[in-house]
Amino acid sequence: MKALKMYEAGDKMISLIRDNYNILQSLNSFGISLGFGDKTVDEACQANNVDTATFLAVVNFTINKTNDYDLESLSASTLLHYLEAGHKYYLEYQLPFVRRELENAINFYHDNHEDDGVAKLILELYDQYSREIHKHMNYEEKTLFPYINKLLEGEPSTSYNIDAFAKKHTEADKSLKELKSLIIKYLPTEATDNNRLTSALYFIYNNEDWLANHQEVEDKLFVPLIRKIENDLKSERINTALSAFANADADPANESISEREKEVIIGVVQGMSNKEIAEHLCISVNTAITHRKNIARKLQIHSPAGLTIYAIANGLVEINKLSS
Repeated sequence: MKALKMYEAGDKMISLIRDNYNILQSLNSFGISLGFGDKTVDEACQANNVDTATFLAVVNFTINKTNDYDLESLSASTLLHYLEAGHKYYLEYQLPFVRRELENAINFYHDNHEDDGVAKLILELYDQYSREIHKHMNYEEKTLFPYINKLLEGEPSTSYNIDAFAKKHTEADKSLKELKSLIIKYLPTEATDNNRLTSALYFIYNNEDWLANHQEVEDKLFVPLIRKIENDLKSERINTALSAFANADADPANESISEREKEVIIGVVQGMSNKEIAEHLCISVNTAITHRKNIARKLQIHSPAGLTIYAIANGLVEINKLSS
């Protein structure tokens, strides 16, 4: 099935579904109920409190695999709800449904053939796949989604970010690929049971397509959007701190920072240890430690993050040259 266009807010929702019936599962995950009559995409989204731009980004990506969207226009909360609802649909409905279809086909096969153990092993392999998917999605529900909710409340974590998720977001359907191959290659059928196995195999393929699209939406839409929110929050906090430095009244009692101490501050900001700073400046480690103590006393700043802000505010380092 090939889409002929990029869908827009003014298109009829019924036309979108007629052209692309696989979008029905996306409707359910967005919380858009059937029975929308002749409403446009925008009207149907508004009636169900769904952000239209985010809905269209997911739909057009699903249909055309296009990344032609503006991150600024997407709603992270809408996309998060879509992913959470997708998990619920897949774990509570789709996986058990396909298992029942496969089990019925396997049982029918078993009743009409000598038991060679292959049929039982195929069902066991599906159960293994199911456990892998539960583990994969449970991680997101217990770790990723709570982090995102806090992030959207303006409370980013200091120990976790979206890149930590992206690095371990690997393919979760290897067992499913093996299962399809075993059914096709090694489970001989006759006319009496071929229809059941073929039907079960079709649903397995459909499962694979759904999961692949779900993971692509996470990788191509969700991860970039959350990374942008993280960076925006980081920049906002740094700018707030810089403004505080710029607007703070000068304290005559403060001692000035020497050129050597400025060099030590730059070393700290660049992530150097006391030993590395000493080697870089050709001084002893004890001298480097003394400089750091004097800096902390003079500035009343005791953390590397605080020194980073001080260094940026006073032109010792450039913000765009700092590593994330």
